[in-house]
Amino acid sequence: MYTLDQLRGFVAVAEEGHVGRAAARLQMTQPPLSRQVQRLEHSIGIVLFERTPTGVTLTPAGRVFLGEARRVLNLAATAPLLARRVAAGTAGSIRIGFTAVSAHTVLGHWIAVAAEHLPEVDLVLHEMVTRAQLDAILAGEIEVGLVRQVPRSEVLTSRLVHTDSLVLAVPRGHPLTSIGRPPRLADVAEHDVVTYSPSEAWYFYELVVAAFRRARAMPRYVQHISQVHTVLAVVNAGLGVALVPRSASALRLENLTFLDVADVEEDTVTLHCVWRTTNENPALAALLALVAA
Repeated sequence: MYTLDQLRGFVAVAEEGHVGRAAARLQMTQPPLSRQVQRLEHSIGIVLFERTPTGVTLTPAGRVFLGEARRVLNLAATAPLLARRVAAGTAGSIRIGFTAVSAHTVLGHWIAVAAEHLPEVDLVLHEMVTRAQLDAILAGEIEVGLVRQVPRSEVLTSRLVHTDSLVLAVPRGHPLTSIGRPPRLADVAEHDVVTYSPSEAWYFYELVVAAFRRARAMPRYVQHISQVHTVLAVVNAGLGVALVPRSASALRLENLTFLDVADVEEDTVTLHCVWRTTNENPALAALLALVAA
């Protein structure tokens, strides 16, 4: 097997075209360098140089091997630096799960922070609902998630990263836009309400149900949908109205208007980042420290 010293000697001789000049460049004498090159040729089983009275020239195989030798030497030189960067959290990758609406709030900020401070860290993004993210974290498929609610668990660590309020999405020209005041939930309940799937979007489903319950209003639910952006598309099509996070108003559709609701509590919509307590990825620790600051 050849050594890195043999590769360095070979590259120097190839570039100088002369063993003596290469030896001077490497600050060594000519005989040891000649032996290095001979051992390298013996190790790989091919002749790398044609010897001439005035120096050496590369054989066809030597020309091919020169490119590979340079690549190996470059990798050997950069590997320790890369390892140090990974250990410091400034290189590597982070697999991130996120909900659709979080892409317009927290995720965008995370991407900007990573681009500025951790340019050699790759962010691998996976859009998932909360339950799927939690399963993926526990299975090791993603490392951190942006989720709506975190179960109590000794193996998971979480941090509140964003709060939001519910607003009403209605089609343009809807009667609730012309009552001269912010509608109340009792007003909303007089119209068809698009809401969330109790199984696939249980967090938003419970929020909406609880809001109407506190207002003693009984809405007519006409659709149960799993994703906020799909709820908005259905409202945009004129099939009802819906309570959505205020941040969802960034998803502008041509037939949508957003209204404040007078008796909806503020900041009831929460977003947490969650990761395995035992996660040892330095890049994740670096990102979480930056976004916390």
